[in-house]
Amino acid sequence: MKYGAISPEEIFARNESELNVADVVEGIIRDVRQNGDAALIAYAKKFDKADLTSLEVTETEMEEAFAAVEPEFVEILKEAAENIRTFHQQQLRQGFRIEKENGVVMGQKITPIEKAGLYVPGGTAAYPSTVLMDSIPAKIAGCKQLCIATPPSADGKINPVILAAAKIAGVDRIFKMGGAQAIAALAYGTQTVPKVDKIVGPGNAFVAEAKRQVFGRVSIDMIAGPSEILVIADGKSNPAYVAADLLSQAEHDKMASAVLVTDSEELAQAVAQEIENQLKQLPREDIARTSIENNGKIIIAQDFEDVLKVANEIAPEHLELCVDNPFDYLDKIENAGSIFMGRYCPEALGDYFAGPNHTLPTSGTARFSSPLSVDDFIKKTQFTYFTQEALSQVGEKVAFFAEKEGLSAHAKSAVIRLEETL
Repeated sequence: MKYGAISPEEIFARNESELNVADVVEGIIRDVRQNGDAALIAYAKKFDKADLTSLEVTETEMEEAFAAVEPEFVEILKEAAENIRTFHQQQLRQGFRIEKENGVVMGQKITPIEKAGLYVPGGTAAYPSTVLMDSIPAKIAGCKQLCIATPPSADGKINPVILAAAKIAGVDRIFKMGGAQAIAALAYGTQTVPKVDKIVGPGNAFVAEAKRQVFGRVSIDMIAGPSEILVIADGKSNPAYVAADLLSQAEHDKMASAVLVTDSEELAQAVAQEIENQLKQLPREDIARTSIENNGKIIIAQDFEDVLKVANEIAPEHLELCVDNPFDYLDKIENAGSIFMGRYCPEALGDYFAGPNHTLPTSGTARFSSPLSVDDFIKKTQFTYFTQEALSQVGEKVAFFAEKEGLSAHAKSAVIRLEETL
């Protein structure tokens, strides 16, 4: 049976590069909706080379993974988790209540999202930092159930560091599934996977497209683009530091963007040379070099005021302020996902350890979007209470307003109650 333009059989048979991503994802979503667990197991076989008999990670697997991770790294994960909790705890909201003398009560209550799904990429790399950054705010918000989806390796197992981070973060359930099929399962549910209310986390083009297609059925955090860094540096900056920070993002993938904005031509030239020197030492040189050549930029501005203007126009995911007195410029940075202050605060601190979230708006969306936070896992609900006396004081005004919009039934709903008081 075909689903839309492409059937699951065609997806298996054809080279993915020949297919339109949106069409592929549409077919996968429809397949998972119809066939549930069976579709997920088939996709694990096709894409992950894993023969799965069950989709959910067991408690035994969790314990074995935790024991397999070096104790030193477990302690680092715990310390990072505590830093993340400390930061995000400050984001907790309280509801409010307004009471007027005539008996009117208005307010807003805060309710956590009940179920959240967290996508954690797999493949050639493992990202325990994503587990901590996405799970801890949800737990602080009070989500009742947190589910992770992450692709298995060919042996049907999940990377132990992912499971260790999940245990430390307090994740409730973990499922062996990746790609668009994992997003579909979280959005619609299967025999094993619960249907969630919100899906967060990064992924490849297929994951991003799946999130876009299920949006509305569930909430999502954002459609994340390639990683970005913009470094603001003055002439006193160490070019080796600046180059290293630019390359820290360039090594993510070939589409990543690394930009230096400075008012010093001397620094610009020194950083360009240092980038070339450091590239040769990187294990991921090919990826980083392609990123730098295709998307890297060094922009020399006329003065520091223009430097700040350029940065705000680009609205980067990560922004470094490599200057002596960074707090003097903090309020002048209007558009950035996360700002790293001073000469000894590399962006990598934010990726892993400092505490602020590393799930950030990309592709210029920092102009209107925010980092992942506790707010992403709560709902705000309004409430209003009027007494009969209070309604009698404003009911005619409500009716007049409604008639101006041509909505006579709205007007009647207020006026009919006024008639009781006559």
